[in-house]
Amino acid sequence: MSATARDLDLDLGIPAASFPNDVTMKATETTTLSPRFYTTDFAAMNRFDVTPIRAEWDALIQEFRSDTNRKHFHRDETWSFDPASLSEPLRKELVDFMVSSLTSEFSGCVLYAEIRKRSTNPDMVNLFKFLSRDEARHAGFINECLKDFGVSVDMSFLVKAKKYTFFSPKFILYATYLSEKIGYARYIKIFRHLEAHPEKRFHPIFQWFEQWCNDEFRHGEALALMMRATPSLLRGLNLLWIRFFQVAVFATMFVRDHTRPAFHEALGIDPEAYGMDVFRLTTEISKQVFPVLLDVENPKFLAGLRRLRDLATEMAALEKKGSVVSKLRALGCQVKVVATLVGLYFLPTKKNPLPTEMRVAPTW
Repeated sequence: MSATARDLDLDLGIPAASFPNDVTMKATETTTLSPRFYTTDFAAMNRFDVTPIRAEWDALIQEFRSDTNRKHFHRDETWSFDPASLSEPLRKELVDFMVSSLTSEFSGCVLYAEIRKRSTNPDMVNLFKFLSRDEARHAGFINECLKDFGVSVDMSFLVKAKKYTFFSPKFILYATYLSEKIGYARYIKIFRHLEAHPEKRFHPIFQWFEQWCNDEFRHGEALALMMRATPSLLRGLNLLWIRFFQVAVFATMFVRDHTRPAFHEALGIDPEAYGMDVFRLTTEISKQVFPVLLDVENPKFLAGLRRLRDLATEMAALEKKGSVVSKLRALGCQVKVVATLVGLYFLPTKKNPLPTEMRVAPTW
C-alpha cells in the first residue's frame, strides 16, 4: 500500500520550486536501496501507553526539551571547503551520500510530524514533536552543505512527489529503531576514524557527526521505550518480524555502501570491514530491546552479504545493457537475491534476555 502527501494532508510549510532539479528527482526515486517515505495507522500510534516506563520516559522527554543540539547544525567560521579539491568520482559519490542521507532524515521528519499532527495523546505529541524537530534540522543542514556543489533538494516537492509505503505501527517501531541506531553506529564509527586520521577528512560535514549521532541515539532510545512499554511487541510471532527487519536493514546498508568505492577509499575505510563493525555495534546496542539478535559473527552471514553485493553489481550492469536477454538474466539475479535473503533469515540467531535497565549510554 502506498500513499502521497496529498493523501496524508501533509503540509510542512516548505516553499516549492517550480521545476525540481536533478538531485530532487533522484531523491524522489523509490528503489530497493533508496530511503523510503512511510505512513502508518495514526490512530493506533495515538493509543500507545508509556505508563509502565513512565520514569524513564519523562527523563528522556526532558532531555529532548533541553535541546542541547539547538545551535549545532550551523556552519561556523571553521567551515572551509572547495568542491574543486575532490575528484569527479568522489564529488559524485559524496553528493549521492548527502542526498541519500537527507532523504532518510527527511523521511523521518515527515513521518514523525504527521504522527504528532494526528495525535491527541500528550506523550506521543511531545515525543514526535521533538523527533521531527531534530530530523528537520539534520535534513536542512545537509541541504545547506549541498549548496557548495551548486545543488539542493526541494523538500516541498519531495514530500509531495515521493511515494509513501504503509507500515503498521509495530513495523514502524522495528524499522525506525534500527534506522536510528544504525545511523548512530555509522556516524560515530566515521567520526572516531577521522579523529585518528584527520588527513582523511575531505569534507567538513564529518566534524559535525559526533553530536549529530547523539540525536540519532536518543531517538532510538525513545522508540525502544515504546516497545518495552508494550511487551507483546517483543514476543511470539513478532520475533520473526524483528529478525526480518535486522536482515533487511543490514543487507541494504552493506550493498548500498559498496556502490560508493571512491567515497570510502577517500575516507580510508574498507566498506566491508566498516559495515561489519557497524553491525556489531548496532547489535550490541539492540540488546536493550530485541529478544532475538542476528549472529553477525557467523561466517555464513558475511558470505551472504557478499553474495548480495555481487548480485547487485551484476544486476546494475545488466540494466545498463537494456536488451531482452539482459532483462531475463536480471530477473534470474532477482530470484537469487531473494534466495540469499531467505538464507540469511534462517541462519541461527542469538537469544537475548532483556536487561532491567532500559536505557544505555552512547559510550562507543
